[in-house]
Amino acid sequence: MELINTLIDILLHLDKHLDYVIRLYGMWTYAIFFLIIFLETGLVVTPFLPGDSLLFAIGAFAAMGSLDVIWSMVFLSIAAIAGDTANYWIGYFVGPKVFNKKKSRFLNKKYLYRTHRFYETYGGKTIILARFIPIIRTFAPFVAGIGTMTYIRFIIYNVVGGIAWVMILILGGYFFGNLTLVKNNFSMVIFAIIFLSILPGIIEFLRSRRKSI
Repeated sequence: MELINTLIDILLHLDKHLDYVIRLYGMWTYAIFFLIIFLETGLVVTPFLPGDSLLFAIGAFAAMGSLDVIWSMVFLSIAAIAGDTANYWIGYFVGPKVFNKKKSRFLNKKYLYRTHRFYETYGGKTIILARFIPIIRTFAPFVAGIGTMTYIRFIIYNVVGGIAWVMILILGGYFFGNLTLVKNNFSMVIFAIIFLSILPGIIEFLRSRRKSI
């Protein structure tokens, strides 16, 4: 419970925590951010790490001169692309082995074939759009690997989606993060970003529930 409270505090008060981290670690701050973005996108067990909110806050601090906006976008774009790539290969090597272990209702091989067909048809759009949806962006490349999506197609959309995600959010924070209204309500803005990030997932869930009724 204490860990959850700590994570919530970090997410909702990134302005205070980032200021402390930047002053304490200096240039090493970029390495810390790189690691967070890499883990948030690269491991299915760490989707709880800050992604959208962290990038927006980094942009806001870059506008104040605490960070370099260009280097932030370069380093974190690499981190996002590397994270999805690692996640893809984990799914690629682990997924089929799990499905081949035993035949069951939930691990039927036909689901693996269906996943492959889906990612060959809609994988590009999925990889790019998933970047902007927390949790989904962590699982999308993993499932793409399980479904053995053609790697050259995956890496192209991975690069496009990773760069777009990082640039849009960092530049959003850079240009709007220091507006008086935003600065005075920074915690609420971060909360709004988190909510808007998960809103598509909520809408899709409600739609599927409605169809099943």
